[in-house]
Amino acid sequence: MPEHLFQDSFIVIGLDPDGKKFDKVSRVEAESEDSSIYMQLDVAIEVYPMQKGEKFKMVLASTLNLDGTPDTGYFTQASRETLADQFEYVMHGKLYRISDYTTPKQDPKVEIFGSFGGLLMLLRGEPSIAGSFELDQRIFLLIRKV
Repeated sequence: MPEHLFQDSFIVIGLDPDGKKFDKVSRVEAESEDSSIYMQLDVAIEVYPMQKGEKFKMVLASTLNLDGTPDTGYFTQASRETLADQFEYVMHGKLYRISDYTTPKQDPKVEIFGSFGGLLMLLRGEPSIAGSFELDQRIFLLIRKV
């Protein structure tokens, strides 16, 4: 089993906080079940509809290979099983920014930004969540409702 860069369970707390911008995409606001991590994620809702109150598991991984071997950059629909087979929605992208964030209470946080073909992700939490990430790192985002 490959080691995940990040994994947690989230609850959808809102959709399109700044209003609906695109017909087929919604910006999902979610918090981890223990409320320590906040996320905004653009999701193609025609493909994978999400509603307020739904729970889902999210994983960020550097490879889909179950044996943990690095991703080659090419995908073939071979008959072998991959990590994607265990999830319902998968995107491939790149981390483009990792920055510090200070809350009004002055609690230090880190923000991790990813782009998946123009669909964006913001992950905000304790600085320890950034330990596995590198700038310009290629990642897979995988989601499964629970």
